[in-house]
Amino acid sequence: MIARSTRTTQLEDAKRWAVGLFHRYTNLGQVDEEQLSHTLFKQLAIQLMRREAARRDRGEFAELSYKADQIRLATEIIPFFGDLPVKAISPIDIEAFCSKLETRSLSSTTLSLYLMTLRKVLKYALAINAISIIPSMPSVKIRKRSRGSFTPTEYVKLLKTARALVGQPVLNPNRTIPKRFWIIPRYRRYPKDLAFVIAFMVNSFVRPSDLKTLRHRHIEVVRGQHTYLRLTLPETKAHDAPIVTLRAAVRLYEHLLEQQKTEGFGRPDDFLFLPSEHNRSYGLAVLGWMFRNLLEKLELRDGPHGNPRTLYSLRHTAITLRLLYGTGIDMLTLARNARTSVEMIERHYASALTAERNIGMLQSKRSPRQRN
Repeated sequence: MIARSTRTTQLEDAKRWAVGLFHRYTNLGQVDEEQLSHTLFKQLAIQLMRREAARRDRGEFAELSYKADQIRLATEIIPFFGDLPVKAISPIDIEAFCSKLETRSLSSTTLSLYLMTLRKVLKYALAINAISIIPSMPSVKIRKRSRGSFTPTEYVKLLKTARALVGQPVLNPNRTIPKRFWIIPRYRRYPKDLAFVIAFMVNSFVRPSDLKTLRHRHIEVVRGQHTYLRLTLPETKAHDAPIVTLRAAVRLYEHLLEQQKTEGFGRPDDFLFLPSEHNRSYGLAVLGWMFRNLLEKLELRDGPHGNPRTLYSLRHTAITLRLLYGTGIDMLTLARNARTSVEMIERHYASALTAERNIGMLQSKRSPRQRN
């Protein structure tokens, strides 16, 4: 008796996997082996995504990761490999696929993600005995490119301008709006929400994706020795611990809540930003579009090293400012509160700040007695 877990709730996938396992330990089933050898790549890709959907439903696989794999398969991988028997795919085919992607000027990170999804399908083919070995993959050197953040001066400039522009057209009045432009008329003027988003993100460490799901019932005002907001948000990137904010976020939240109550919002199940927009993905896209136009207006779209800045840069700013100005801040506490890892803090936030964090030591000067 040999027992193995198929890690799937799909009966057809389990049967195929069991047949492959059986063939590994016996010399029977030559006809089935031949059928497997002619299985097309796209057939296995579809079967794999059924299995991944089951894992997603069980909470073992993130929804965003599932959708990302779907998009990569549908847009590039299946059109290139789909009609090939999976057993016929060679390292030369994979190199040709990489060359095709490189013509699109994709980043090294994006190219690596496409290869990761491709390898996932090939590993599945190996598991069900459709292939005997996974073809070698080209190595891709990831070029680190952290999202740009804002200096304190730039942050203040962003905030003041966003407040001053409330009610003003987002686009230049002389610029013609295309007929099929996807931003509906009521979002073609800067709302007060944008300024609140900018200030709130810098004082709370949240991700842009949290803006979609953040409701008033997720927020608790805590007053004691320290005053802060406790954000009990839905899980993001396998992190579900509450986030605590800086003191300034309390005043921002109470001001926003007071305004929303006069407009008929502010109930526990109402969303914090753009509460009248029920399509939350669209609402987040609108905020990102408005923020990009604000950056272009202020000529702050690109950072000092040419990195494009987006809403995510506000989270980056929140973390880097804590590293710069926090007293005795330790990486583990900051990482846990920001729902990330110490490794990510070191890689994307702290690496460029080491010297500036120790500016006092660098500018120090020993006395003549110490020099002797």
